[in-house]
Amino acid sequence: MNINLPVAFMYPKQYFNIRDTLECGQIFRYKVLQNGGYCVYSLDKYAELFYDGNDVAVKTADKEYFWHFFDLDTDYAAKVSKISAISPLMKEASDFGKGIRILNQDLTEMIFSFIISANNNIKRIQLIIERLCNELGEDTPYGKAFPSVSALASAPVDLFTKLGAGYRDKYLSVTANKLLNYDLSSLAALDSVSARRELLTFMGVGPKVADCILLFGMRRGDVFPVDTWIKKVYHNYFEQGHKDSEISSYFCNLFGGDAGLCQQYLFYFQRKYRQSE
Repeated sequence: MNINLPVAFMYPKQYFNIRDTLECGQIFRYKVLQNGGYCVYSLDKYAELFYDGNDVAVKTADKEYFWHFFDLDTDYAAKVSKISAISPLMKEASDFGKGIRILNQDLTEMIFSFIISANNNIKRIQLIIERLCNELGEDTPYGKAFPSVSALASAPVDLFTKLGAGYRDKYLSVTANKLLNYDLSSLAALDSVSARRELLTFMGVGPKVADCILLFGMRRGDVFPVDTWIKKVYHNYFEQGHKDSEISSYFCNLFGGDAGLCQQYLFYFQRKYRQSE
């Protein structure tokens, strides 16, 4: 596929690291290009990112969408400064991951993507989502769009099975049918605790998946998704005898409204830098 797109905007790379932002577990529809850059898909939209001197160059036909998508109106220098002051560990983690930006992703796409992500690895998640798009997504100049709720709801359960979803096949089908008559915008009026409780009523959405949806699909900074990497972080650096089910609340109380960004810094720091521990 040969796509010729204009450079829509440039942004300083100090607080916008392409790899760190895309490979920190918050998005699955991206690829590494032969020129060393990355391409990103969101809904029916597409962007390519590469470094040009001290800037990130973004090529896309949807400038406003991707400016918002990459959260470029937020001052991450101020966030890093604030988080760095919490402790020496948080300074080390935020310095290491300071190029990570929390993406503004589509809520519907996040719900289905993170249902697929449960007890799964990133490569397999990407393959399942790619097959899902190829099978049910509408054509775009850049490939297939993420499927609509109606397309997902009308698909037979065994299609999801064939695409590799495994036991999640029923979750995808039931949740898609629920969303046919569900106003997701109603979640925006709820506080994070109430929105989390509501998301947990969706089949296939457990506590960690709900927190990921809140953070990456609703921009709720006061949540803290917990997976095996975060459990390592807790036991290595924060151990106070909490049960696994209490770790998320512990970190939310500790970091407040910056909990989600702190989670990304700690997650990426543990997975990429201290993974041998």
